[in-house]
Amino acid sequence: MIDELDARLIGLLAAEPRIGVLEASRRLGVARGTVQARLDRLHARGVVTGYGPDVDPAALGHGVTAFVTLEIRQAGGHDPVAARLARIPEVLEVHTITGAGDMLCRVVARTNADLQRVVDAIVDVPGVMRTSTMIALAAPVPYRVLPLVRASASS
Repeated sequence: MIDELDARLIGLLAAEPRIGVLEASRRLGVARGTVQARLDRLHARGVVTGYGPDVDPAALGHGVTAFVTLEIRQAGGHDPVAARLARIPEVLEVHTITGAGDMLCRVVARTNADLQRVVDAIVDVPGVMRTSTMIALAAPVPYRVLPLVRASASS
């Protein structure tokens, strides 16, 4: 899927997202056109999905992270519930899952008391029957993809 140069390019962009194509080509020791072509190909294949800044919710005053498992009414399906959950700003991610629940949300809140407000907003979504909330205490391994990128390049 990707080679060593792709992996180095992705690593450079992850470390310095504001780096330009010309500077990236200089640092990687390849032509500017090569870097641009690689970026275009990675983007077209969906490997690179964005170039925006990473934002820390805690720096915005939302220091509590929690995972909320939802049981939903099967008759309505996942899509209407997901669309309504997307309207709640504190809902960062929603996944359909297997196992005890139907959907899993990663949410943030200002405090534990504020988390109750967020969970109440989730419970108010039509189609949500029950929730179960787990508060994250720490993130010893935060969200990351670079180890996977490196492993994919070497296989």
